[in-house]
Amino acid sequence: MAPRYSMNNAKRSFDILVAGLALIALSPVLLATALAVRFTSSGPILYWSKRVGAHSRLFSMPKFRSMRVDTPALATHLLTRPEQYLTPIGSLLRKTSLDELPQLWSILKGDMSLVGPRPALFNQDDLMEQRRRVGVDRLVPGLTGWAQINGRDEIPIPQKVALDAYYLTHQSFLLDLRILLRTALQVVRRDGISH
Repeated sequence: MAPRYSMNNAKRSFDILVAGLALIALSPVLLATALAVRFTSSGPILYWSKRVGAHSRLFSMPKFRSMRVDTPALATHLLTRPEQYLTPIGSLLRKTSLDELPQLWSILKGDMSLVGPRPALFNQDDLMEQRRRVGVDRLVPGLTGWAQINGRDEIPIPQKVALDAYYLTHQSFLLDLRILLRTALQVVRRDGISH
């Protein structure tokens, strides 16, 4: 059974407070990014990705579109030469994690949390199966997580699942704060981003 922290209202209240304040504080950045996406490539500003949430429930997760509209619906690491699909500002959006900011809306809705395992794509069967085996599929997915700060795009799926399982059994408010602080540092340094 997951620790009590994951089952009480403190984590959810913290998510709503931080995501709400972040959306307000970052509204100029969100607007500027939306305009940049709109005027540098054809297609919608937001890309709605079908993701797997807690208890394997599917939800639509928004991101600022960093890839062309003809990009196959695959995890980026499965694409051959993913850089060929990037929009003119796609690389910048990914390296600065600006593409992730619309997920604050998913946090407010309750589909996501600030901290948890990153939500799998609907077709990442290998990742979802391994998560189910260790109980990680019960967790609400996060904007960032323990695996994110320990390798991000660079680690193989079994190691990613092991890190997610560690988070499952060691959840706490202090661990979440530690993950959020390390995430902020990694975004500034652009650590662990492969494209």
